[in-house]
Amino acid sequence: MLTPPASLMIYVATQPVDFRKGAEGLALLAKETLGHDPMKGVAVVFRAKRADRVKIVVWDGSGLVVYWKRLDGSGFKWPPIVAGVMRMNAAQLSALLAGMDWTRMHAPRIPQPKALA
Repeated sequence: MLTPPASLMIYVATQPVDFRKGAEGLALLAKETLGHDPMKGVAVVFRAKRADRVKIVVWDGSGLVVYWKRLDGSGFKWPPIVAGVMRMNAAQLSALLAGMDWTRMHAPRIPQPKALA
């Protein structure tokens, strides 16, 4: 199981990609097409045309890592297919990878503190 740190910047490529691409091909696609370089501390999540597959590319400090997962009997909950990327937090990514509906996960609203008198 993949447990990303809360500070990791995570971007989801909303359009499906060719899943024959390996780590270098996906990293290059992320950098040139999406504008987010996995070599600079961000994770980029890719989906296949079939909604049951995911690949994540990230630099872990010593090498380029590709995480690949296929759900059996169901599909991942993906954002609408549009051009570009969307941001996701670590909790939402964990829910996505578990096959859950990550869109229901929201950070709690914390009110601004009042000034001390």
